[in-house]
Amino acid sequence: MSNMRADTQDIRPLKIIILNLMPTKLETETQLLRLLSNSPLQIDVEFLQVATHEAKNVSKSHMDKFYSVFDDIKDNKYDGMIITGAPVEQMEFEEVDYWDELCKIMEWSKKNVYSVFHICWGAQAGLYYHYGIKKYPTSHKIFGVFPHICLDETHPLMRGLDDIYYVPHSRHTQIKRSDIAQVKDLQILSYSDAAGVHIISDMECRKFFITGHSEYDRDTLAKEYFRDVNKGLEIDMPINYFPNNDPKAVPRMTWRGTANLIFNNWLNYFVYQKTPYDLNTL
Repeated sequence: MSNMRADTQDIRPLKIIILNLMPTKLETETQLLRLLSNSPLQIDVEFLQVATHEAKNVSKSHMDKFYSVFDDIKDNKYDGMIITGAPVEQMEFEEVDYWDELCKIMEWSKKNVYSVFHICWGAQAGLYYHYGIKKYPTSHKIFGVFPHICLDETHPLMRGLDDIYYVPHSRHTQIKRSDIAQVKDLQILSYSDAAGVHIISDMECRKFFITGHSEYDRDTLAKEYFRDVNKGLEIDMPINYFPNNDPKAVPRMTWRGTANLIFNNWLNYFVYQKTPYDLNTL
């Protein structure tokens, strides 16, 4: 940063809004807030819920106290937004009960949010809404912690990442690299031979689509695995997760550094450095 810019810059807290579609809302709040707060940047965070779907795994009092609905915030502007995943990936998008409301929010974000960070099903939903890119069922659940490679090491979002880095995935569907290649406004930033496309960016770097869950805690995949085992469902053990494939062993966390880098790079390069000081000029 030049002396002139340093002497004249105005600093204010970044306004970030999180549309939390996950059923485990408390865990997701903690995971995302932990990553966002691990930064020298000042951040004001708001949580958003869809009004057309009632949360079942968290109290109504919690939702009323800490979450807004779209009508409450539709006149606001934000530096950044996170749209989380949701356990509806095996349904058609239009069959999801809050799909119309989500489309309204994604349309609103074009003029009211500088940069949007979509995660897992949120990424699939964003790619489908903005670009018409479909999702496809996989022959088996993509479940585990997989190695990835950067396809553009010069991209600011990828700065600092190792040549091979690890990210958890947990999904039954995928997006195809060939479909993304047909859209001139999109660039694939990272890829996994086992888990497929990982990070996609638009050319303006205002929309990012991430298919994995680098925000997951050490035991998140374990909770999913044992939940399904206890229900008697057919599920394979998560790949590259339990030491020696022993489900009694404590999983090794091999993605913490990756998660912090990706979130900090997004906040720094594409929110803090790009958003106008006066959000009304968005």
